[in-house]
Amino acid sequence: MNIIACQNLTKEYIAGESVVKAVDDVTLEFEQGEFCAITGPSGSGKSTLLHVLSSLENPTSGEVLYGEKSLSSYTDNQLSILRRRRFGFVFQSYNLVQELTGYENILLPVMLDHKKTDEAYLDTLVEMLGIRDRLDHLPSALSGGQQQRIAIARALANRPSILFADEPTGNLDGKSGREVMSLLKYVSKELGVTLILVTHDLSVAEQADRILTLEDGRIVRDTKNGVM
Repeated sequence: MNIIACQNLTKEYIAGESVVKAVDDVTLEFEQGEFCAITGPSGSGKSTLLHVLSSLENPTSGEVLYGEKSLSSYTDNQLSILRRRRFGFVFQSYNLVQELTGYENILLPVMLDHKKTDEAYLDTLVEMLGIRDRLDHLPSALSGGQQQRIAIARALANRPSILFADEPTGNLDGKSGREVMSLLKYVSKELGVTLILVTHDLSVAEQADRILTLEDGRIVRDTKNGVM
């Protein structure tokens, strides 16, 4: 079952007198629960594709479908609600609020949505991610790996159906990066969350169920379970 798809997706930028197609006529479908890695050389359009798929940026042309509904039919407010409730985001730079504790950072999406906290679910997340002894700490007192675990918990706090991760191991050392990848794979499988991850690291990409390779904004390779 497809959960998100795009059709003839294009994203253009103006660079001086030139037009750069960061995403160039891409058509894709993503199945519910799959782990897909998007890789390719620097400047290939990986992050732009992720941002357009997740509605952080608008396409120049083409459309993104969540379920059967085009994101172009949503108002800005409806897109904000969609991102908050159905999409989770993990970035390279963690994006934690420095003045809040780890637990307060995790709670942010729930509080912004004015929802009652599901303590049992959050406790499960905390246990999965191994961060129980770090919940009262400010981000400045946490290592990079610990901050990214907090960021993953925050991204999952509202039970999203899709988790978008943009270079989630990019700021981490090898050991922490491997731990974060293991956790991302584990929680996505345990919770049935579709994981769409951008990485330049082939050792990270090779852990996915499916690898999309971009060059100059186009999909040049779509590998699934080792089959081209």
